[in-house]
Amino acid sequence: QVQLVESGGGLVQAGGSLRLSCATSGRTFSSYATGWFRQAPGKEREFVAAAAWSGGSTLYADSVKGRFTISRDNAENTVFLRMNSLKPEDTAVYYCAARLYGGNFYYIRDYDYWGQGTQVTVSS
Repeated sequence: QVQLVESGGGLVQAGGSLRLSCATSGRTFSSYATGWFRQAPGKEREFVAAAAWSGGSTLYADSVKGRFTISRDNAENTVFLRMNSLKPEDTAVYYCAARLYGGNFYYIRDYDYWGQGTQVTVSS
C-alpha cells in the first residue's frame, strides 16, 4: 500500500510559477516510480510527467516540456513538480500517482495508487 498526499496548488497569474509536492508513505519510496497527471473540467485525465524510482530518468508531456520539472527526494519520500511559465490551459486538478509494477509511464492504468489531487488555477 502507498498513500500519496498532494499540496502546493493554488491560484496564479499566467507566466507565474508553482511547486507541487506529493508526500508519500507506506511502501519504500525508492522501490517505485511516480508520475503527475492532470484533469481539466470536462476533459479526461492526462499524463504530465513521470520519474523513475531513482529520479534519474524523467518523461514529460509535450505540452509541458521545458516549463515543468519533476524531481524526487528519496530521503524525504516526496516527489515534486515545479511549474514555470504557467498558462491558463494548465488549469486543472493535478494528481500524483505511484507505479509499482512496471508498464508504461504514460498510461493511467499502469499506476497503482493515486492521491486526492490539488487544484491549480492559472488566470489570464
